[in-house]
Amino acid sequence: MNHPFDKEEPSRKKTDKSASEKLESILSSRKTDEQIIQDVSSSSLDEKRIIAKNQLQSPKSQITQHLNPGNITQKAEANLRREDSEDLERTTTNKEAVSSRKDNRRKVPVVSRIKKLFSKGNGKEPPRLPPKGNFLEFYKKDPKNCFVYGVLGSLLIAIILGILVLSFLIFQYFKIASDLPSVDDLQNYASQFETTRIYDRNSNLIYEIIDPNAGRRTYVSIDEISTYLIAATIATEDKDFYTNPGFDPWGILRALWQNYTSGKVVSGASTITQQLARTLLLSPEERMQITTRRKAREIVLAAEITRNYNKNEILELYLNENNYGNLAYGIEAAAETYFNTTADQLNLAQASFLAGLPQAPAIYDIFSNPEVSLFRQMDVLNLMYQLSSERDCIPIAQAQTSVCVTLEEAVAAAQEIEEFEFKQRLFSMPYPHWVNYIRTQLEERFDPQTIYRSGFKVYTTLDPELQEYAQAAVSRQVAELSENNATDGAIVAIQPNSGEILAMVGSADFFNDEIAGQINMAVAPRQPGSSIKPLTYAAAFEKGWTPSTLIWDVPSGFPPSGDPTDTRPPYEPVNYDEKFHGSVLLRTALASSYNIPAVKISAFWLGQLSDGSVPDRAQMI
Repeated sequence: MNHPFDKEEPSRKKTDKSASEKLESILSSRKTDEQIIQDVSSSSLDEKRIIAKNQLQSPKSQITQHLNPGNITQKAEANLRREDSEDLERTTTNKEAVSSRKDNRRKVPVVSRIKKLFSKGNGKEPPRLPPKGNFLEFYKKDPKNCFVYGVLGSLLIAIILGILVLSFLIFQYFKIASDLPSVDDLQNYASQFETTRIYDRNSNLIYEIIDPNAGRRTYVSIDEISTYLIAATIATEDKDFYTNPGFDPWGILRALWQNYTSGKVVSGASTITQQLARTLLLSPEERMQITTRRKAREIVLAAEITRNYNKNEILELYLNENNYGNLAYGIEAAAETYFNTTADQLNLAQASFLAGLPQAPAIYDIFSNPEVSLFRQMDVLNLMYQLSSERDCIPIAQAQTSVCVTLEEAVAAAQEIEEFEFKQRLFSMPYPHWVNYIRTQLEERFDPQTIYRSGFKVYTTLDPELQEYAQAAVSRQVAELSENNATDGAIVAIQPNSGEILAMVGSADFFNDEIAGQINMAVAPRQPGSSIKPLTYAAAFEKGWTPSTLIWDVPSGFPPSGDPTDTRPPYEPVNYDEKFHGSVLLRTALASSYNIPAVKISAFWLGQLSDGSVPDRAQMI
């Protein structure tokens, strides 16, 4: 039997279906791209459907629907609409929250990371961001924030600057390296050079600075060289040789500072590898340049040499290429020239002496400048002692040993060289003092290796005929004065209108050790003596005196320091013949080289008498 209300059942189902479709349509239109919101909305909607379905299918609900189907349907639809509205509000709120989080992540990613970094899980809040418009007040309240962000900012700037500087240096390195000579075969470069020649004013050859391959030069391996010599070279030239990359960064910075503070170039900070690169791979013109570009090229070449060769190979080339003076090229020839021994037999004293020569062989020449040469050896011994003390001996890599130098050993080595009798090898050189003088001038302008490898043609002002006459005159005059204990003499002839040196004789016999003939007395520092008298008389003639003027050659006293108030005993000159000659003409006093008249002339023009009074011409003449 059908219930009276059964006819309304299709209508009710149709209404429920319509409401359900409408709800699904609303929810689907409100969906967003956020998966979280979709899941929440879908889950909520499913729960409501289940509850609504259960309510519709329960017995009580069915009875109620049969009794009042229209009212029940309206209430169900109203409930669904209200719940839908609440879901939409929650969905909108969730969307706004997610959107806000996304915007914050987009705007302040660094700040979020900083917060996360400083949040250590100890329950404390991470550093707060300063509120907008109250930056200073925020940091005044919490100075820690200012310090933290200041440190982070400084660190970030330092990193950026470091990256920029490193990038610039890498770029410059490859830019400089692109046009440098190859370092693949340094031995070929070592053998390519030409002898430097010295000529007189008539283009006659005086002397050849001999090619090392044609002179006294014997190539030896690093194992055939004394460890003392290696240690002395390292201590003198490059104490970090075994550890540096071919150049010394701190040494370069120190040299820059020294050059800046002194206002001129006083230091180059060149390592052993840099010296080898400059000698073998740079052109003679570039070696003479004192520029940043040349130094940069030299550093890059040194780095490339270090990358392609081991330290023993570099040191072996360096020691075999050095000029040690007196035609000794390479350490083997130097050992033979100075000590008549071999490179592997050199002791501490001999090694320290030889290690100091390559920087300026002509200046540190033991035969012409013995004092300077001995001081140089003391400097080397001092450097060896200091390095040995600092690093607990000087390591020698190829020998796998160390050289230790104590103070007592250094003193004994200095005394040994001071007492050693050096014997110079004879060689053909017609004007030895002149040649050594020219070589010294060259070494003041160029480094030694440039001179001995570049094939220079040096034309000098020497007049060979006058030079021969001067040498004979000095020898003859010294022989004539031998009864008066004269043993040596020197002469320099100069062209007055140009200052050109036409002749130079430094001693009576260059090869006579008894008179120290190797010392050039023409340029050695000493008192001018009677050579200043012509200038003194010339000054008197300019003031109106004449060669016929009379002057008293009698006992006289003068202030020793030239100061009239000097209370010390007066200076009382005497003549070389220990006599007084009374009144004499100026021409006679000058020709006879009398001392008292010359000093009186100087005192008259300078106003200096022993009693402090102004000199009266009547007292002089």
